[in-house]
Amino acid sequence: STQRDLIAGEVSKDIARRRLIPGELVQAHDEGAIHIHDMDYIIQPMFNCCLVNMEDMLDNGTVVNGKLIETPKSFQVACNVMTQIIAQIASNQYGGQSIEISCLGKYLRRSYEKNLKLTRETIEDEKMAEKMADKMTKKDLESGIQTIQYQINTLMTSNGQAPFVTLFMHVKDGDEYEKENAKIVEEVLKQRIQGIKNEVGVYVTPAFPKLIYVLDENNVGKESKYHYLTELAIKCTAKRMYPDYISAKIMRENYEGNVFAPMGCRAFLSPWQDEEGNYKFNGRFNMGVATINLPQIGIIADGDEDKFFEILDKRLELCKEVGMLRYNLLCSVTSDSSPIHWQHGAIARLGKHKSIAHLLKGGYATVTLGYIGMYEATMLTKGVSHTDPKGYEFAMKVMDKMNDKVKQWKEETGLGFALYGTPAESLTHRFNTIDREKFGIIENITDKGYYMNSFHVDVREEISAFDKFKFESKFQDKSSGGCISYIEIPNMAHNLEALDTLVRFIYENIQYAEFNTKSDFCHVCAYDGEIILNDEGEWECPQCGNKDQSKMNVTRRTCGYLGENFWNEGRTKEIKDRVLHI
Repeated sequence: STQRDLIAGEVSKDIARRRLIPGELVQAHDEGAIHIHDMDYIIQPMFNCCLVNMEDMLDNGTVVNGKLIETPKSFQVACNVMTQIIAQIASNQYGGQSIEISCLGKYLRRSYEKNLKLTRETIEDEKMAEKMADKMTKKDLESGIQTIQYQINTLMTSNGQAPFVTLFMHVKDGDEYEKENAKIVEEVLKQRIQGIKNEVGVYVTPAFPKLIYVLDENNVGKESKYHYLTELAIKCTAKRMYPDYISAKIMRENYEGNVFAPMGCRAFLSPWQDEEGNYKFNGRFNMGVATINLPQIGIIADGDEDKFFEILDKRLELCKEVGMLRYNLLCSVTSDSSPIHWQHGAIARLGKHKSIAHLLKGGYATVTLGYIGMYEATMLTKGVSHTDPKGYEFAMKVMDKMNDKVKQWKEETGLGFALYGTPAESLTHRFNTIDREKFGIIENITDKGYYMNSFHVDVREEISAFDKFKFESKFQDKSSGGCISYIEIPNMAHNLEALDTLVRFIYENIQYAEFNTKSDFCHVCAYDGEIILNDEGEWECPQCGNKDQSKMNVTRRTCGYLGENFWNEGRTKEIKDRVLHI
């Protein structure tokens, strides 16, 4: 299925280039001025990523493959139905999906009530009946979460891979199912700490689902109600790299008092209110992304700041055209194209044959301008990193320019344009290769084999974890359509107190952050630790010297997701160059 998807993708891309995408945009893409993401999906009526309205689908029922799925009567059934929905959604969109795990809280209570009814039938003592019901419900909880973890990592979507799904864990004070939600989060973390067995029966770090843990007043302080969950999250991060962390405090400042999940990896929606003035996030989506190559502009401008902004202005308009192309193509789509999305609750509950066009307008859906290589663009224009005051001033001008454009496009079109720090899983290498072939070897720019993601500090720069988070938070505030920051850490399993300090710093200072550590395994000698990237660019076990990639598990942060299938030359070089921040 993977090979078939690759072949179909190349054919689809060729048709899109020849029949659908204007020639000037194809040329700009080929020359590396911009990148049209997911070009192989342009000929299909698909969007990028979304926040699944899973609560509505479970509470009101849904339809999968033409079969009615009624409201679950228990936690285990709800978990199983949820994984089936996830697989269906992943096969009908090309980007990631996110789900609020709190949608399962009521079903855990239903399981308890069902179990209590059973125990009361055989046990006269009420306290004993409740105790037995608690034990039974705990088993249900364990089995349900195990179902989610194993199903997501073993299911294969129509494009030949596991679903790219994020579980958003936010225990809210006053929620009707607050107690149940806390138990669910606890079990998710416990099972992630354990991991999943690989083919030789050893527990390793699974790539999915991505986990996000929300830091809030009720779990950050040492004496807070749910600090025990934060301690568990920190322990999990030290071993498995997930969960990543969102600061509810900072997010509320940036998004009109709201806290919500990114769509998959890092793409955030803009606040949107219905006719009654209620904010809505679940059931919304992103139409697609076009990314601008900032380093190439810096190379061409050759230190002339005025020329840089002149070129930037022209190329931003190309990105706008890509966004309008995606919008216009999606305008012709009807709800029949993906019933799970448009008719059965993931996004909407439209009738058959109905147009989805109204859901694309008014900011309900976003369309994204991405950017890459702020570090390189600043070096080329100012001769210093953007962490230098002189470079920082220039970088902020670039951010403001892009934000001004996005705002202008919103007003002109009525569409939800948003600015996004591109993750650039493979684009980091593609742009660099194009520029190296066209402009030659430029020290600290094209010689590296990669460009830095979005606004990130150069991976080689010696900077403390606190300084990096504090610095990058200023760029996150201006990348409201999507952003994430990370630090590289050593094995912190025996220094969890230091991680706790960093987590509290995240809560006070930055919206969205993650920790990168190493979690590898050698099948040959059973080494459990860091597989080394040697000077020849080969992954090598430091214990037995094994270099066979088919006989090792190597997990690294590719961007917002964890990767375990190895990477292209540029991304591999970037991984090797990363320095520790603590």
